[in-house]
Amino acid sequence: MDNIKCVVPCLLGLEGLVADELRRMNIKNVQADNGRVFFTDNYNAVARANICSRYGERVLIEIGNFKATTFSELFDKVEALPWEQWIDKEDEFPVKGSSLNSKLSSVPSCQSIIKKAIVKRLSKKYKIEWFRETGALHQIQFLLMKDNISIMIDTSGIGLHKRGYRANSIEAPIKETLAAAMVNLSHIRSDSTLIDTFCGSGTILIEGAMYALNIAPNINRNFSAEEWNTIPANIWVDERERAKSLINYDCKFQAFGYDIDDYALQLTIENAKKAGVEDRIKVSNRNICDFSEDFEKAAVVCNPPYGERLLDISQAQEIYKTMGKLFESKKGWSYSIISPDDDFEKYFGRKADKRRKLYNGMIKCQVYMYFKSI
Repeated sequence: MDNIKCVVPCLLGLEGLVADELRRMNIKNVQADNGRVFFTDNYNAVARANICSRYGERVLIEIGNFKATTFSELFDKVEALPWEQWIDKEDEFPVKGSSLNSKLSSVPSCQSIIKKAIVKRLSKKYKIEWFRETGALHQIQFLLMKDNISIMIDTSGIGLHKRGYRANSIEAPIKETLAAAMVNLSHIRSDSTLIDTFCGSGTILIEGAMYALNIAPNINRNFSAEEWNTIPANIWVDERERAKSLINYDCKFQAFGYDIDDYALQLTIENAKKAGVEDRIKVSNRNICDFSEDFEKAAVVCNPPYGERLLDISQAQEIYKTMGKLFESKKGWSYSIISPDDDFEKYFGRKADKRRKLYNGMIKCQVYMYFKSI
């Protein structure tokens, strides 16, 4: 089927990266908005976006978009949508969503109305009154904003940041999609040397390796829509084969992770093995105070502990001071550091060459980038 309108929600600040990567996948009609990116294409594009998106959170198919200010209006317009094109009579179709600045402000009431409207539509089409909902999951999502509602079905299932390699992690790990974005912003290439001085369970290192080798981040996991009768199974097979054909194992990328927690370093190696990049990553127990430049050129990308995460603010600021002294401006070297501290540059000791506002979960952060040599 062509002309399927899809929505890819993403962390605030990543809309441009998501849109650019979708266009590189040759997906059509891509348009970025606040916290989400739209595209209109076919089943292959739906599967490709799920398998290959590094920065998107999930892929939703938009079934309808309209204005609704009363529950009767909401019911009638939802019932009018072609639900039978997507949902079989055995399928499961729970409803969840959110409402912002709208007359229909009660989310539970909207959920109930939408569910009843879908049931009424499908009852007429299938000539049955009771739905067992034991089949494939079709998670219905709605977003009601300023009285305009978007009704969607989630094709992904669990979020796309769940790559499958991080079964275990230490406290407060960075989200995979955000780590991938930092790698992108740091201009990692197939021949780069990547260093994470606070590697934790290895997310930045692994995302860096997968990016450099062009390994699709979700190539080894499954998606809700794979169980649907609507999308032919060969679509998913073809798109996985396409993704595999694009992997570049013949490259010089290498990554080094440092941490003072031996358990974290062990997790990094375990997670790297699950991701298939263990041969590209080396780890060692090293304090930030012992950081030294052992390479002609390298990119340091890190998520240091900070006040709202693992340390109190004064401890975090002492780390920033140490980093500022040891992360020297040097040709061939770059440093990308994410922090929620508005005074980061003050403690680091110099202004960033570039900054990018991103969100780490609900925490507003900046990625401070240093790449100019003195």
